[in-house]
Amino acid sequence: MSGDETKHEVFTITEATEGRNTNKKRCIFEKFVQPCLTELFGTSLFVFVGCASVIGNVGTVGVIQPAVAHGLALGVLIMVFGQISGGHFNPAVSLMAFLCGGMELPLLVPYIVAQMVGGMAGAGLTKAIYPTDMYAASLGGAFGVSPNALAETTLAEVIMTTFLTTVVCMGAINARTRSPWAAFCIGLTVTANIFAGATISGGCMNPARAFGPAVAANHWSHHWIYWVGPISGALVTVSFIRLMFGDQKTRLLLK
Repeated sequence: MSGDETKHEVFTITEATEGRNTNKKRCIFEKFVQPCLTELFGTSLFVFVGCASVIGNVGTVGVIQPAVAHGLALGVLIMVFGQISGGHFNPAVSLMAFLCGGMELPLLVPYIVAQMVGGMAGAGLTKAIYPTDMYAASLGGAFGVSPNALAETTLAEVIMTTFLTTVVCMGAINARTRSPWAAFCIGLTVTANIFAGATISGGCMNPARAFGPAVAANHWSHHWIYWVGPISGALVTVSFIRLMFGDQKTRLLLK
């Protein structure tokens, strides 16, 4: 073998090795890092729009503005980011997705952390742009709960989150019922739930949406409801999907 041929072979092997290393790094980034960054960024935008719509609705009769703003923002974000991270932007949705086989365990905790940080960022941006009096009058978009209606408020969050996570699972995760209209349906579900439950619980359905403005406004009154309610709703959905409505791969019984 000539010297030129040897040099050519070494160069080719080196190129192939570098290509494999680059592909491995890209795979790690696209599988783990990029989805978490997407969840952080998307959640911050969703919480910003949600809090801003609540602040802007102070003094107005009805909940049209918050309902439409939350639903539109979530639908658009799922449409543009869904292929990267799944478009969860909600710890309750991530928990449901994992338990129904829609995401891997190593991503669950990083997703939830990213969503919580995104919630704080979005709420912080809202606080930065609104006058202090407007911000204080609406608690910065945080949720206020009547001490005499804790059970009713929690139950409302359970029911609304069950509705939302069922639509997410059946529209975007379950192979048999998956639909290209999932983002649109999920956004409409959020809008419908806020119309239905805003006067009872605020129509949260999302611990990150509650946590962000709670931190920014330092408002923690009965904050636990917005964790217990949505997580319980997600678990109800998991029970329904795993036992009754899931496809053959997802169901635990009667396969």
